[in-house]
Amino acid sequence: MSSFALEDSRFSENRGEASRRVMGHFGELLQGRLGPEGPLALITLPCPKLEARASRAPGAFALEQAGPPVLTPDQAAVFLHLLGIPVEGRFRLSLGMPPGCGCGASTAARVALARAAGISDAGRIAAACQISEGATDPLTFSAPERRLWASREGRSLAILPPAPAFEVVGGYFGPPRPTDPFDLNFPDAADLAAAWPEACGSAKALAELATESARRSLALRGPRGDPTADLARRTGALGWSMAHTGSARALLFAPGEAPARTEDLLRAAGFAAPLRFRFGGAL
Repeated sequence: MSSFALEDSRFSENRGEASRRVMGHFGELLQGRLGPEGPLALITLPCPKLEARASRAPGAFALEQAGPPVLTPDQAAVFLHLLGIPVEGRFRLSLGMPPGCGCGASTAARVALARAAGISDAGRIAAACQISEGATDPLTFSAPERRLWASREGRSLAILPPAPAFEVVGGYFGPPRPTDPFDLNFPDAADLAAAWPEACGSAKALAELATESARRSLALRGPRGDPTADLARRTGALGWSMAHTGSARALLFAPGEAPARTEDLLRAAGFAAPLRFRFGGAL
């Protein structure tokens, strides 16, 4: 299917400043090459508990950051130039997610800046992100999980059916591992991507595809000794997923089926900052 732009109107005003919020993600439900020489594609796992916010006030160009710094002022200025707008205004960027952990921090920060600057065209923002980053996530679009996304090309390869509802419990295993935009050493996932649309009718089937994608990535790329598969078995999860170039790991449950002790089990296994959220369905 061909790609299409989705309008995102999550705008707010804050004391006379243009303010924008962009949701991050918690790794990928699927990531891999579509054939040995095919594009690197992913399906993202949106996370409403992770976000980037930006605001813009009149004045000469400046960038103030709260939380972990993710962009230098020079990078932000180049990004605004790529959008084709004047490099001016006092920007404040707040990042509510850890950089380098597979949460889309770099893309979310840029999208938030673009929206704060008054740009709402999703395709235009995605193109500027792609040139700026080299590897980007589909966070500029509504329902980003419904896109089979070519992350090194910044384009949609297919539009997918809505996903069923999940309860997700996850955390960060190991140190941050920032994405290298020149890294194409990923397993073949063409069969998983082909099976995805039909599997969207079943939470169990979708979780199994996500689990297989994560298994293939670990087998090829590591790290060794990842405990997520064992935690999925111990907690009765339908499956699990991961940031294929980061440290985020997620256990996938049917809604209401995640044990209350799951966060404690993650901490005991060495996971940092456990969190729980809902995804998919009518939630």
